[in-house]
Amino acid sequence: MTEVIKIEGGHRLEGEVVISGAKNATVALIPAAVLANSAVTIAGIPQIADVDSLTEILNILHVDVKETVNGHLVIDPSNMENTVLDQDVVTKLRASYYFMGALLGKYGRVCMKMPGGCYLGPRPIDLHLKGFEALGAKVSNMGDLYTIEAEKLIGTKIFLDIASVGATINIMMAAVYAEGRTTIENAAKEPEIIDVATLLNNMGARIRGAGTNVIKIDGVRSLSGCVHEIIPDRIEAGTFIIIAAAMARHMVVRGIIPQHLDALLSKLTDMGINMNVGIDFVEISETKHMNAVNITTKPYPGFATDLQQPLTTLLTQAEGVSRIKETIYIERFKHCDELNKMGASIDWQEGSCHVNGPTPLHGAKVVATDLRCGAAMVVAGLVAQGITEISNVYHIDRGYSEIDRKLRELGAVIWREQIE
Repeated sequence: MTEVIKIEGGHRLEGEVVISGAKNATVALIPAAVLANSAVTIAGIPQIADVDSLTEILNILHVDVKETVNGHLVIDPSNMENTVLDQDVVTKLRASYYFMGALLGKYGRVCMKMPGGCYLGPRPIDLHLKGFEALGAKVSNMGDLYTIEAEKLIGTKIFLDIASVGATINIMMAAVYAEGRTTIENAAKEPEIIDVATLLNNMGARIRGAGTNVIKIDGVRSLSGCVHEIIPDRIEAGTFIIIAAAMARHMVVRGIIPQHLDALLSKLTDMGINMNVGIDFVEISETKHMNAVNITTKPYPGFATDLQQPLTTLLTQAEGVSRIKETIYIERFKHCDELNKMGASIDWQEGSCHVNGPTPLHGAKVVATDLRCGAAMVVAGLVAQGITEISNVYHIDRGYSEIDRKLRELGAVIWREQIE
């Protein structure tokens, strides 16, 4: 038996939705918490499958994890042991690699399997490993089991060939206990990096420049517990704003930081979407006519690669030809085949696609080939006439907290079924 999501499309949405804590921050904050010597409380944890997988890894490391009645996660590494991470759960999600930086920083040694996650084309961890080596670590591997160890980590200047979010955070975590100053140049600038640096500074780290392309970390001897609240999820917020643009009569996406979404909101304005942007919300009203636009994904503050797939669905309803160029994950176009099954007219090749619109969409059996493809299929199911059946829903559950409930409360007809 496998679980599918079914959506009866064509229902106009109305009401308010409150956005959960950021998935891409959460999956780094949880490993970062083990750098402390006492309990860390993280507020605003989203109800996503990746949190369960990371909790399982914490349990393997003998870290005490408790969820409070108000949804906070309390992580206590007082009795932590640096054990080998060779279990299958490590390969379930990409973000397990953050334990490399955290354990190397705390113990000077880590032994773990290669991380997993959605396949979006080549996603090497070379930058992470080069950063660890620059700090004085030696890297060896037998098959997919990596051992990274150092007698002593010493601060240095590290230039990233690519402004990688994962490498920036991982090196930052390894460097908090290193002797002297570590400088990361060409660092990624994503809001999630600022969030992780904020947690570490609250624990006693000395990090400056997060959110710019130069981050400086002065090593400290110990870190202690603290309380930290996660920033809102800009990708979930963007997905619901796209859903609203596609199907809302009137909808408010609340509990967000709009400036994190400037690139998306700018493109939606170009499309002619009726929007009102407030301090912590975006209000969207029904739009009768949408214009085609061109998109090029870029690192933050450019257009987010994670929003490219759900926006592609919206562009099937826009007048004209929209051109999308993907510069982050060039194979991130598997959703195009699924959308074409539903009546879309999309021509694609590696790295780019043309969306011909508008085309009516009809319900079909489709596959969530990865997390954000799953989001694109949800948007398509809401737009399409008839019933859409989405399989591989575990991808969706990895990144969207209680998406069924949130959509039902807005008036969507969405449910899950077990099928053979």
